[in-house]
Amino acid sequence: MHSKACDALRRQGYNFISPLSSAAVKPCLWSKRALAGGDMCYKHQFYGIESHRCIQMTPTLRCNQRCLFCWRSHELPAEEEKELLPEEIVASVRKLHKKGLSGYKTHAGTTEERWQEATERPNQVAISLSGEPTCYSHLPQLVDQFMETGHTVFVVSNGTRPWVIRDLHPTQLYISLDAPDEETYRLVCRPMGDYWGRIQESLSYLATRRSALRVTVVKGINDHSPEKYGRIIRDAAPTFVEIKGYMYLGYSRSRLAAEQMPDHAYLRSFAEEVGRHAGYRIRDESPVSRVVCLEEEP
Repeated sequence: MHSKACDALRRQGYNFISPLSSAAVKPCLWSKRALAGGDMCYKHQFYGIESHRCIQMTPTLRCNQRCLFCWRSHELPAEEEKELLPEEIVASVRKLHKKGLSGYKTHAGTTEERWQEATERPNQVAISLSGEPTCYSHLPQLVDQFMETGHTVFVVSNGTRPWVIRDLHPTQLYISLDAPDEETYRLVCRPMGDYWGRIQESLSYLATRRSALRVTVVKGINDHSPEKYGRIIRDAAPTFVEIKGYMYLGYSRSRLAAEQMPDHAYLRSFAEEVGRHAGYRIRDESPVSRVVCLEEEP
């Protein structure tokens, strides 16, 4: 699919599976750092994921929200596309992941063993690159096929399509909750429909599977009403809660100010307050990534 949006993303390192589709693969910064002998991301610390063996991808760039904190351009939305079949995507992602890492093979910190693990034996797929994955019609089948080929799978969704969430059974399911009430949700996420009730339905599926509820905190916009966040979390009963700070990156800089990026101390304090109302406690934290992980009180 040729478009200005895809052209811009290619320059940023996206590898598209087909010229007719916006399904794409891009190794994340942490994957490259880990491959070169550096630190791994907080998902290694929290959940044991090896960053250099993690494939970051999306089956579509389409999205039905225009979140203020999103680093992507809203001015260049993904155009209509041909959806690829799950088997087409599964057959291509390892090759494109390897292509995205190719410049790191000769890096001084890259060992042959780690290179082989990253390019020939990746074992985790993060369906979280960009776009809203539930806009892809065959997401449950895609997740199943990745798992059948020996991968663990994390899926990150905005929860606006609960009939898809209901049928999803990845290794870990993330649902975003970026507001404590509908008014704040409309302000921060700028949905393209009436989705608040749908998100609540999606959250109701978290208790039946390994799951994480994620809150992206934008200082001065959605960092209020911890008791309302707590009530929603208590009702949803996810396995984990991630309270993560907004990062002043990409196109979000044209919508928000650097001062709206909370420091870790502020974030931790807010997470503690949300946890107190939810009946959750701090399980772990990563100051460098500005994220706090909560788990239910025993």
